[in-house]
Amino acid sequence: MRLSLDAIQVLDSIDRKGSFAAAAEDLHRVPSAITYSVRQLEEALAIEVFDRSGHRAVLTPAGRELLAEGRRLLQAAADLECRVQQVAKGWESELRIAVDTLIGIDRLFALVAEFYEQQSGTRLRLSHEVLGGTWDALASGRADLAIGGPNDAPAGRNYAMRPLGRVQMVLAAAPFHPIVNEPAPLTDAAIQKHRAVSIADSSRVLAPRTVGLLSGQDVLTVPSLEAKAAAQVAGLGVGFLPRPVADREALAGRLRILEIATPRLAADVVVAWRPGQEGRALKWFVKRLEDPLVAAELLS
Repeated sequence: MRLSLDAIQVLDSIDRKGSFAAAAEDLHRVPSAITYSVRQLEEALAIEVFDRSGHRAVLTPAGRELLAEGRRLLQAAADLECRVQQVAKGWESELRIAVDTLIGIDRLFALVAEFYEQQSGTRLRLSHEVLGGTWDALASGRADLAIGGPNDAPAGRNYAMRPLGRVQMVLAAAPFHPIVNEPAPLTDAAIQKHRAVSIADSSRVLAPRTVGLLSGQDVLTVPSLEAKAAAQVAGLGVGFLPRPVADREALAGRLRILEIATPRLAADVVVAWRPGQEGRALKWFVKRLEDPLVAAELLS
């Protein structure tokens, strides 16, 4: 390797301080050591870093490019040092969080901002999952923490779980959809005659799940809760939505909440992770998610 971080640091100091002598003082070295470092760099790369034709040495175009990219390397090296030190203190280098579509990743942003205040150096990777996808993410190792998955862990695996809360699901359709003319409360037979809008399970390893569909019912499958609500607003089908989403759309006049003969029980959702792999970042999130106010905000 002909390029060293030390040489880049010397160039950075010369550029910031304005002279070789000032850089020597900044780096606590003698001026001759700064000059020697620059010459070594120029010889190693076979380029001229400084134009010395004037009264003051200035960076050549190649030197400017070297310094610009070199500063990114210096920052990356500093970030790496910080992360390594934090890992030594028990913080994970990366925490992968699978968030169920019933919650939505955007609901987690306030908590993420609070986590960044810890200055842990842990990088966060968020993924959006549907139905059994949160459990699948844990089972396949795609995630370290699952938020908002159903309260029924897959058999044959060991997971730690904490309750997050309950999500009430209600049937909704566009005001102009034919189902609104059916006698209330709606029976399963009445609902079965109309196309359902369903979200595709995001599982890759575990068997995919379906919820709220009736045998023989026509189905339009979409990739997310947002797409499901939009499809129902467009009158493409009917389906169950979380109460806060249905209430929002009903208040705007885009959906109508329908009474059904057999109301669905509220769905219990949980926070889950694999025990024995708890770093400080994972523990931080689990602890904050135990706060009823935090859980209520996620489920609102």
